[in-house]
Amino acid sequence: MNFRAPRGTHDILPKESGQWQFVEQKFSELCRRFSYQEIRTPVFEQTELFARGVGDGTDIVQKEMYNFEDKAGRAMTLRPEGTAGVVRSYIEHGLASEPSPIKLFYNITAFRYEKMQKGRYREFRQLGCECFGSKSASADAELITLLWLFFSELRMKDIHLEVNSIGCPLCRPAYKEALTEYLRPHLSKLCEDCRRRFATNPLRVLDCKEESCRKIAQDAPKSLEHLCPECLAHWEGLLSLLDTFAIPYNINPKIVRGLDYYSKTVFEFISENVGTQGTICGGGRYDGLVEELGGPATPGVGFALGVERLLLELEAQGFSFPEPVDPTIFIASFPEQRLLANQLAFSLRKEGLHAEVDICERSFKAQMKHANRIKAKYLLVLGDEEAKQMCGRIKRMADGAEKELSFSELASFLVNFEE
Repeated sequence: MNFRAPRGTHDILPKESGQWQFVEQKFSELCRRFSYQEIRTPVFEQTELFARGVGDGTDIVQKEMYNFEDKAGRAMTLRPEGTAGVVRSYIEHGLASEPSPIKLFYNITAFRYEKMQKGRYREFRQLGCECFGSKSASADAELITLLWLFFSELRMKDIHLEVNSIGCPLCRPAYKEALTEYLRPHLSKLCEDCRRRFATNPLRVLDCKEESCRKIAQDAPKSLEHLCPECLAHWEGLLSLLDTFAIPYNINPKIVRGLDYYSKTVFEFISENVGTQGTICGGGRYDGLVEELGGPATPGVGFALGVERLLLELEAQGFSFPEPVDPTIFIASFPEQRLLANQLAFSLRKEGLHAEVDICERSFKAQMKHANRIKAKYLLVLGDEEAKQMCGRIKRMADGAEKELSFSELASFLVNFEE
């Protein structure tokens, strides 16, 4: 039997993993500049957590979740997104009693059984942030500036921010009613998904990608025209902050996001280079989610960023990732000195050096070829005389220059070279 990775999953091979590490480390470092601390949550949770948190009427809950029963008959789900699990952890561990704001970031694998598209997988990786305890537009703006800096420091071009406000539980019902009345005469012309959404979450019709639905949504009522005074003040405060930070944005009334927990601010960073939708990341405010999941009333705001789509975008823009670090030294040996070669390599590794030694019992000639193949910067050959004197000639591979060194001097010499 020939085994293959399951449909919708993919292997990240060594030649690619350095790119992933680079992006993840850049994101982690930037989060800490903003005082966000990492949180790690389980890869599966109770199904009810996502049904209540993400929303029964969403495509994720209705069609895309990987559900299973554990051995005790409990309904469990592989997480389809990161926010619900972070909120559950926030409540369970009493983080609400700590000084606000609580600022968390994560790097997770998530799972959705959805249509395969460029940059979209059924097992995928997300980077994200969640901020609890601030109802101020400053929290929204801070997360947007974090993302803006992230993309800027990756030297990404043609990435634009789109923002909207979908109101709160006080003003959204009136908007939903106006939207429903507008859509009702067009119901037969909507796609199958949007006809279903019409009854559960008509706002989702606005961001449908089907051309027929896009045409109908073009003249639909706008949520910004139905904001209550509090939501309007929050919205104007956010735009003022973005103007202050000189972060350009487009107001897009069709951005509503696909999850039920959003309120007030919703935003996306868009590029035309990836997939069919061009959305690299999205987020927004969810002031009622903590309370909905059994915690105290707590404002929150966050975002999630798809790593696969980000890497596609970087590739499309010709981004040059740092090259893998080549070994500092390769220690070649004849069979009688193989043990000494391994001991010397281990001693150099303990000093923090990138040392390589043959572990395949190659011939001496094959070891020389291997040293060139892996682009070792220096070469040390161990023969009988070197073993007896505990010293040898180290050769710089770039130009063939050689230097006599005792083995006790080797680490110091290479450390200085590395610096």
